[in-house]
Amino acid sequence: MNSEIIINTHFYETRVAILENSKLVELFTEKKEQELLVGNIYKGIVKDVLPGMGAAFIDVGLNRTAFLHYKDINPNFLPEKKKKIRLKYDSSHIRKVISPGQEIVVQVKKDPIGKKGARVTGKISIPGKFLVYIPYDSKIALSRKIVSSEEKDRIKKILSNLKEKSTGLIVRTDTEGIDEEDFKQEYNGLAKTWKFLSKQINHAKAPFCIFDENDLSYTLIRDLFNSNIDRLVIDDKKLRRKIIGNLKDVSPDLINRIELYQEDSPIFDAYGIEKEIENIFKSKIKLPSGGNINIQQTEALVAIDVNTGSFTGNSTYDQTIKTTNLEAALEVARQIRLRDLSGIMVVDFIDMSNENDQEEVYQTLKNSLKRDRAKNKVYPFSPLGLIEISRKRTRPSLLLTYSEQCPHCNGTGRMLADDSIGVRISRWLQRANYFIKKDSLKLVVHKDIKTFFDNNPEILSDFDNKLEILADNRLKKDDFKVYSQKNNLELTSQYNS
Repeated sequence: MNSEIIINTHFYETRVAILENSKLVELFTEKKEQELLVGNIYKGIVKDVLPGMGAAFIDVGLNRTAFLHYKDINPNFLPEKKKKIRLKYDSSHIRKVISPGQEIVVQVKKDPIGKKGARVTGKISIPGKFLVYIPYDSKIALSRKIVSSEEKDRIKKILSNLKEKSTGLIVRTDTEGIDEEDFKQEYNGLAKTWKFLSKQINHAKAPFCIFDENDLSYTLIRDLFNSNIDRLVIDDKKLRRKIIGNLKDVSPDLINRIELYQEDSPIFDAYGIEKEIENIFKSKIKLPSGGNINIQQTEALVAIDVNTGSFTGNSTYDQTIKTTNLEAALEVARQIRLRDLSGIMVVDFIDMSNENDQEEVYQTLKNSLKRDRAKNKVYPFSPLGLIEISRKRTRPSLLLTYSEQCPHCNGTGRMLADDSIGVRISRWLQRANYFIKKDSLKLVVHKDIKTFFDNNPEILSDFDNKLEILADNRLKKDDFKVYSQKNNLELTSQYNS
């Protein structure tokens, strides 16, 4: 199977698409306004020490200093002469271990709230999918939800043989049932990340963020970009250099798989991804033979219905049903990964009387979900002819990322958010820019979208042509029209993806 990662950068958001055999299976979006700090590791400078509070304030390069409590200090990240000082329970001794001007490594445990800065800790950890890597420790701690004594012993035996003595590990609930090879791959990835961070700790000038838990370049290396990926294509030189720089110390053999996209057309258009993204928000998805599946998300569960649609088949009725259900099983697995559907899902396949056909459809769905990085479980057909799936979410769903509550229906329906519409229009202009050249344009949008552009003028900074933006409340919020000012000819449909 050919696997590719395609990265599209934009001022407002960065998108990462994973393709398998040229088909979109996963999509990640990082929006500028959704920046998170929890999990980030900083090399900071102690600004003030308050024995009365048993705490210190650390400059980590944010708008406000971060708060570090005495009990959260880690001696392993103190200067050599202070590492041997024994931390006592009495927090008034804090001045003995840290002082203003001293450099210190901390990790964010709580985001800033209002006028309060971030809460940080010196007890550093690097989370993975199954394990949490803890430098300068030696213990193996297992999730309390793993109750089987045999499973606990099995996991501890594998990890004891795998890890270094100076490394501690926390085993997550999702680890239950995982084989030794998965442990090895996860551990090696986390160890490589720590190797890179150690270099940053020694050489970076404080205040500096040495590990951004939410940075796509780190997420790519840790979770996505591995030997199973044939190539990574990116349209931004700066991010490409950053990824290559991070890879040099952890997986240098992957560097030659990174390509810079330099064509005129947008990268997601060139790979047919943009059109597939538009289908993510549609409830009905067509199948190759003419059938379809219908996906409905509710708060309690996700219901997926399979229909033959226009497909009538070429042989027997049973074969028509089997063909439709097999195609649906493959597409259901893809849509679950792509939309990051989670919780309880119920798939209503078309009724099949043949038990062998049922088993084949069940196994097809189950095997297709084995490539899913999120933990999932597929249950066999129930007496009612339904298949149930449980899945843990790996990130905010695309529906929530790209949409907001609709004020016209009190949240019962959804629509594209203002920033998503603005970025969509920005991409239209980028796409058209190559063909229109220096022609002056008139852009007509809903008043809320005009307000968004007025407040975020930089989102159109890459567009060279003269542009006049007008508001028209007769337009639907997610609609827009573009006219040539030269002859007032509407150009909107000419440069859609």
